[in-house]
Amino acid sequence: MAIKRVAFKVHGTVQGVSFRDFTQRKANGYGVTGWVRNTDDGKVEGEAQGEEESLQKLLQDVNKGPRLAHVVKVEKKDIDTQEGESNFVIRR
Repeated sequence: MAIKRVAFKVHGTVQGVSFRDFTQRKANGYGVTGWVRNTDDGKVEGEAQGEEESLQKLLQDVNKGPRLAHVVKVEKKDIDTQEGESNFVIRR
């Protein structure tokens, strides 16, 4: 199965609503590696790597977000895969 990596940026009410924890929990459940962090301009960004089907599930979850979030838009683009990641982490 082909492994892909995507970069994503989430716009809306996505800080202060446990968005990073939500994303990490979902990613680990799907066996996806990568990272997520808050940006200085109020968005959440990250990179996720895994099988296409797992990435699609994660991106669907990110599109909804946790209960208190209000996602307006998710930008995503395919990027080169990375070696050596073993899990999905929250970056500060």
